Amino acid sequence: MKMFWKLSLVFVVTLLIKGCDCQLMACGRAPLNPKIVGGVNASAGAWPWQVSLHTDGSHFCGGSLINNQWVLSAAHCFPGTNATSITVYLGRQSQEQPNPNEVSRSVSQLIVHPDYDGPSHNNDMALLHLSSPVNFTNYISPVCLAAEGSTFNTDTMWVTGWGTIYSGVSLPSPQILQEVDVPLVGNSKCNCHYGGTITDNMMCAGLSEGGKDSCQGDSGGPMVIKQGSTWIQAGVVSFGEGCALPDIPGVYARVSQYQQWISEQIGASLAGFVTFNSTTPPDENVNCATPPTLCGGSAGSWPWMARLSYHGYPMCVGTLVSDRFVMTSASCFSRFIGLNGWTVTLNVDQWDCSSNFMTAHVANVFFNNMFGNGVALLELSNSFYYIGSVPVDMYDLSFGPGTQCSAVGWNSGGALQEIQTTIVNCDNSDTSPINICTEPLSLSFQQNDNGIPLLCTMNDMWIQTGILSIPPAGESSNSTVFIRTSPFASFLTNTIREYPSILDGAESFSSLSLTCILLLSVPAVLQAIY
Repeated sequence: MKMFWKLSLVFVVTLLIKGCDCQLMACGRAPLNPKIVGGVNASAGAWPWQVSLHTDGSHFCGGSLINNQWVLSAAHCFPGTNATSITVYLGRQSQEQPNPNEVSRSVSQLIVHPDYDGPSHNNDMALLHLSSPVNFTNYISPVCLAAEGSTFNTDTMWVTGWGTIYSGVSLPSPQILQEVDVPLVGNSKCNCHYGGTITDNMMCAGLSEGGKDSCQGDSGGPMVIKQGSTWIQAGVVSFGEGCALPDIPGVYARVSQYQQWISEQIGASLAGFVTFNSTTPPDENVNCATPPTLCGGSAGSWPWMARLSYHGYPMCVGTLVSDRFVMTSASCFSRFIGLNGWTVTLNVDQWDCSSNFMTAHVANVFFNNMFGNGVALLELSNSFYYIGSVPVDMYDLSFGPGTQCSAVGWNSGGALQEIQTTIVNCDNSDTSPINICTEPLSLSFQQNDNGIPLLCTMNDMWIQTGILSIPPAGESSNSTVFIRTSPFASFLTNTIREYPSILDGAESFSSLSLTCILLLSVPAVLQAIY
């Protein structure tokens, strides 16, 4: 699952909530939700601060009411969005059925955090000023916000929204507001899954076994926790890799980091900031340090394997060929519509023989097409110098017909599998000089299998000599056709040299990132190595 008060006598009375620095509101009250039970559909009025943001008549993000004229949401919900095009629905339960307790407002001002960074999602916060104030009811009331200095450990949080129930799967009709409880995951552990990109401005939540999470369409919505009788918003739904995957927590903007910024925008006394003090034990502090880079790996170990996703939906397969570049088929991007939303997840066989997943955003894509086909190099948002990269055949090594090789990809159950095959002569219809053909593989290829590597061994080292490129619909062949890597030697080496490692003070890794490729560029070097 991934958006001014009218003064009256009641607001003169100081709100006696421990840690609250406001004087004006009884925030965080949900009269129709005295206690929470497990379930999927939220009852009417259970989360009275939840709002639905619409543009062109459709829900696109969530948000939370923080006083009678301001809504808190996520910055990434508004890429170039004009405030006047947004409609805010409050008191809504269903996106399709009548909502008798609902009111709507247009937006007079949209404020995106000035330091929001799209690729990293850091400072993913936005504020929407409603065109006119709303009256509070049992179905419409503000949530309290976590104050600066709040502590959150392994607490159980609640997330609400109308987002998809799985990547690419819409919420079924009549699209009732959903609620889900998820435990917090410490930032150090979360960073192991996201390759070190989690900042202090973020917090993570999710089950180690998966199955519960926010998803697309939930973005901007609230993550809340109850303290006594008061509901406090700790996070704003920000981003994640897919939805509800095992060991991949969802990531939320940490509200307590933004008390000063929010107060500056709406007025220091116009939001209910409440300090939350966790009573649960802290999550374990995890050290993600790993041994130096490995080159080539060993049979049965595929640390370089990568899955490419667009907004959480699997698109194709790639391989890590340096500390910050993944190689795949250019046809993976045949419908390329920009960098936003593309992520790369690496399947890491850890040095302790366990499995892990690490994710990076795609910072840039470089193409080289030959004979109407070719390869793509994806520059990652952060380096993975501690993960084994695959050596690439750059010199057309002796992998001729009869050579035993393997193709590695994911099966329908989500597990990596190796399928052994033999290189054969290509059919007359497959004689492009960039093609290398194998016996037909026992796979029913889907579009998201694009980029599967063909791996052959030399002196007990795996070497990638081909990339699967799914043929257009209707084309058939008596063999499986891969793109040969060797014709792209100059493109690969020149691109990686031009964009060295982004690690500060890591020039040694910049040169190491080319090692697995350059070792195979001339036979003399190859013989010296082995």
